[in-house]
Amino acid sequence: MESANNILFFIIGVNIIGLFMMRIDKQKAIKGAYRIPERTMWIIAFLGGAIGTYMGMRMFRHKTKHRSFIIGMPILVIMNLVLFAYLLFFMS
Repeated sequence: MESANNILFFIIGVNIIGLFMMRIDKQKAIKGAYRIPERTMWIIAFLGGAIGTYMGMRMFRHKTKHRSFIIGMPILVIMNLVLFAYLLFFMS
């Protein structure tokens, strides 16, 4: 049970990071300031933060013209959900 709690805590945390990273990058883009590298966004999404990153994309209308984000992020969301289900239901 403790491992399931740790997994859930990690999932929630990394998705919050992804969401806020999109918000911060959008604000920086508006101001013309130094931006968060796309590679960093993809790493967070790959590590389990795809849901938060995708939500940030939609909420803040950020990276919505980038084909790699439009196609790749929903695919990562599905992959993350499958992985989360496996970890939460079969590993705990």
